[in-house]
Amino acid sequence: MSVLRSVLFNVLAFLLTLLMGFGAFPIRWFAHRLALPYAKLWSRLVLALFRSICGVKVEITGLEHLPANGPALIASQHQSAFDTLVWMLLLPRPCYVMKGELRRIPLLGPMLVLTGMMPIERAAGAKAMRMLLQETDKALKADRQIIIFPEGTRTAPGEHVALKPGIAAMANHAKLPVIPVATNSGLFWGRNAFFKRSGVLHIAIGPAVGPAKRAALLADIETGWREQEKTFQPIA
Repeated sequence: MSVLRSVLFNVLAFLLTLLMGFGAFPIRWFAHRLALPYAKLWSRLVLALFRSICGVKVEITGLEHLPANGPALIASQHQSAFDTLVWMLLLPRPCYVMKGELRRIPLLGPMLVLTGMMPIERAAGAKAMRMLLQETDKALKADRQIIIFPEGTRTAPGEHVALKPGIAAMANHAKLPVIPVATNSGLFWGRNAFFKRSGVLHIAIGPAVGPAKRAALLADIETGWREQEKTFQPIA
């Protein structure tokens, strides 16, 4: 059954993305202000397919730690493509820090730019950090809520990697606290995994930490993640 569910979800999600990718041309040409609402709709539809077809229940705790509006910095664990979609549903004006090469994906790339995401060329070294802080200033002036994945790549559930320093630079530059978020999304929609798994997917939002010096802030984020992970139900 899980094989059939996975096949159906992957096919329908691909067709939906293709259809909405072509449907976005009028927005790209004439109505840039509709780019973010359109991206939110696409995310909502893809995740609705994921939940209904793959038998996944999404349980979110700690929503009281998110701002109703205004700027924010959110440091989320990154295990799955799910993590790059769900914040479109949870925040009024989300803005993801993303790999610069995503801009070059046909159909999707131009829309990412129009929605105001933050593409960073990570290979650019010190220039990438300057660009990150410039983009942070622009996003916060626009009252965007910035989502960054400090691990720098998708990781397996339970895997621990050294956090990238960008989040600390952003927090201290903007003088904003950081909201740590833990998840177990990789158990249900793994990295590059064709097959999906049913169950309870957790998103646990912790209280804000910092700003603080880099080492202390990164440690506080890690601690926040570990504390939130304790709330997850065990997987049978």
